[in-house]
Parts: sequence; structure tokens; C-alpha cells
Amino acid sequence: MSDRAEPTDHVGRARLTLVLGGTRSGKSAVAERLALALPGRVTYLATAAVDPDDADHQARIARHQHRRPPDWSTIEVPVPGDLPGLLAAVTGPVLLDSLGTWVAGHPDLAVDAQPLAVALRTRAWPTVVVSEEVGWSLHAPTPVGRRFIDALGECNQAVAALADTVLLVVAGRVLELPPAEAVVPGC
Repeated sequence: MSDRAEPTDHVGRARLTLVLGGTRSGKSAVAERLALALPGRVTYLATAAVDPDDADHQARIARHQHRRPPDWSTIEVPVPGDLPGLLAAVTGPVLLDSLGTWVAGHPDLAVDAQPLAVALRTRAWPTVVVSEEVGWSLHAPTPVGRRFIDALGECNQAVAALADTVLLVVAGRVLELPPAEAVVPGC
């Protein structure tokens, strides 16, 4: 099947799925399984920069790389990188992992989610986006921690507002979240 003939949803654009979860929740593995089901050759957009002095981080990245099928292509997004530009340029289905490392790579964690939203909204091919769900623990004790939580939270909300499906992964279990308009106010 051609990368140019991907199925679209009822509004004539390609499906967008957001997979949220905490650290080690299994969100990337869930997103990879979703991407495997997509027609066409998947492009994996990796936002994590390999730190040559961090063996643990290198091992985590290696585990992700090992799980990917050999026919997927991988593009490492430069830090902070023009992620919206890459999303606009890549043809075929995309798995983007993850928004948290992309946000963390920006100076002062200053991210404008609007260009990202436009790029996701205008893609003609299915896209699966992975992001960390932050802020479920103690209030961040440092200004940089609070800026990160705020920046990623705003980015997640912008992507979720566009997504056809939003999944929350907790302890390897997947919950499909209802659309925003289906949430009862005050709950």
C-alpha cells in the first residue's frame, strides 16, 4: 500500500492518537503496537538525545530501538528541533516518542504548542504521539520543575484537543479517555 493512500477519519484527515502515561508505565510499548497496525511504512520520530555519559539512558534507548521493526525508519529530532517541520515533511504514518523529551530540550522549557498542533492537524497520514503525564505526584519543589510540568501539560492538552483517541497507560493497562465534551463539568 502506498504511503499516500492512508485511511482518514470522518472529517477527512488522518487519525491522531495520543498515548499518555507516567515513567515506565508501558506507554511506548502500547504506542508501538498501535503503529504496527498502521498501513504503510512507519517513521519513528525520536526526541530523546543520547547522552554519552549516561549508561542507564543509553540502555533505555537501546530497548526502544530493539523493539522497533527493521522496516521502520527512524529520525532523531535534534534538540530542541523543528518537530512541527518534521511532522509536515514526513510522509506516511508516524510514531512520535515523546513530547516530554522534546519539551525538556527547549531553552527555558519555552514551547509554543500552536505550530505542533497545526502540523498534527494537517498531516495526511495516521500519527501516534507519546507523551508523559506529569503532575500526579508532589508539587514540583523547583521553578524549573514547575515550568516543565506547566509546559508539558499545556502541550498535552493542545494535542489531546485534536486527537481522535486519547489513551492513558497506567501500570501497563490502557484506558481510553472520553472526548473532552463528554466529561461532566465539576467531576
